[in-house]
Amino acid sequence: MIRIAIDGPGGAGKSTVAKAVAKKLDILYVDTGALYRTIGLYVRSKDVDPKDAEAVGALLPEIDLEVRYENGAQHVYLNGVDHGDAIRTPEMSMYASAVSAIPSVRAFLLETQKDIARKNSVIMDGRDIGTVILPDADLKIFMTASAECRAMRRYKELTERGQDVKYEDVLAEMNQRDGQDSSREIAPTKAADDAIYFDNSGLDFDQTVDAILEMVAKKQSGEQEKPEKAKKTKKVKRKGSRAYRFCYATLAGIVGFLFNYKVINQSKERDEGGYIVCGNHVSATDAIALCYAFRKNQVRFMAKKELFKIPVLASLIKMLGAFPVDRSGGDVGAIKSAVNLVKDGGCLGIFPQGHRYPGEDPRQTKTKNGMALIALRAKADIVPTYIWRKKNRFKLFRKTYIIIGDVMPFAELYNGTSGNSEYSRITELVFDRICTMGEEFEAELKAKKNKNKK
Repeated sequence: MIRIAIDGPGGAGKSTVAKAVAKKLDILYVDTGALYRTIGLYVRSKDVDPKDAEAVGALLPEIDLEVRYENGAQHVYLNGVDHGDAIRTPEMSMYASAVSAIPSVRAFLLETQKDIARKNSVIMDGRDIGTVILPDADLKIFMTASAECRAMRRYKELTERGQDVKYEDVLAEMNQRDGQDSSREIAPTKAADDAIYFDNSGLDFDQTVDAILEMVAKKQSGEQEKPEKAKKTKKVKRKGSRAYRFCYATLAGIVGFLFNYKVINQSKERDEGGYIVCGNHVSATDAIALCYAFRKNQVRFMAKKELFKIPVLASLIKMLGAFPVDRSGGDVGAIKSAVNLVKDGGCLGIFPQGHRYPGEDPRQTKTKNGMALIALRAKADIVPTYIWRKKNRFKLFRKTYIIIGDVMPFAELYNGTSGNSEYSRITELVFDRICTMGEEFEAELKAKKNKNKK
C-alpha cells in the first residue's frame, strides 16, 4: 500500500500526470480539485458569491457528493448527477479556488478524502495534500512550472475540448489564481517541508510521468544515494573544512595585503550558516574576495567543470570546497549539491551575472536565475554583497572594498509561487539591491573626495 501526495499551483499538470501514474501503478487516483470544482459549480448555480463564506457554508447541507470509480476513472456525482467537463472551465477554476479557501468547505471534504486514502493505495493532487490531507504520505511531491508554461498547457487542454479561449486570458487568470491561492489564509499553495520540489517546465508529459515513477520506485525500494553523491552533499561544518581553516589562517593576511581588501559590514555576519552570498562579478578574483570577507563561515562555489581538468588548480579548488557544474545546460546534480549544501548549514557563493563584466555598469548586464531557483528549493536567506575595485592598471595592491549588505530573509523574498517568472522576480530584486549598494557606496566616495578638495 502506498500513498502519494502531489501539490503545486494550477496548470502544472498535476491531475493529468497523477492519472497516468495511477494507471501505471494500478492504484486509485483521487482528483481533489474535482471535488472543489463540483462545489463551485453548485455555488454558481445558486448565484452565490464564492467568496462569501457564510452564504457558501449555508449551501453545504444541500450538497451530496459521491465519488465513484468507473473503469479506473474518478467520477464525482453532485446530488446524483455527474456533470462531466462542466466543472473544468476557467470560470470553475476560479470558483474552486475561492470556495477552497473557506474553512467549512475544507472540513466538509476533508474526511471524504482521508477515508479514501485509509482504505486504498492512492495518489492525490491538490494544494495542501502533503501538509493537511495526507501529512503522513509515503511520497510528497511539489510539482510546478513557470506561469507561461502552465498557461499554455491549460490553453491547449481547453481548446482541445472545443472551448473558445485566448492564451492571454488564460495566462491572466493563471496569474490571478496563483496570487489568490498563495496569499489566502486558509490552505495556501505550499510545499510540505519533506516534499520533493519538481519543476517540469522543460519536460513533456511522458518525461514528467517517468520522473515521478522513478521517484516512486526509489521510495519503494528504499534506494539511497550512491556514496560518491553523498560525499558531495554531506553536511558542511559551520567554520569550514580543516583544510580551508588552515589555508585561511595562513594565507588570509597575505591575500588581504596583496589585494588591498577592506570589508564593510552593514550587518553583523551570522555565526550560523545556511544562506547564499550573492555578489556582482567583475574579476576572476571575486570568489577570493567573498571568501576573505566572510570570516566565520566557509563560502563555497560551483566552478565550471573544465577547471577540474587542470591538475594543480583542480587540487586547490577542491581543497577550498568547490564542486563542478556543467554550464552548457541544466546540471541537476550540481543544483542538488548546492541546495543540500545550504540546507545542511553551509554557505553558497553565487554571482547572478554568471560571467565577468569588468568596467561595465552592472545594471546593463544580464543575469541568470540559478540563484533564485536554489534559494527557493533550500528556503535560504540571501546576503547581497557588492565588490568595488579602484580603477588602475595594477592588479595587485589596488584598493578593493567588499560591502556586505543586510540579509534578505527568504520569508520576505518568497511570495508563494514558483517557476521562471518567480525566479526572474527574485533575481531582479536581489541584483537591484546589490547594484543600489554599489551606487550608494560610490556616491559616498565621491562626496568624500569633493569634501577633501574643499
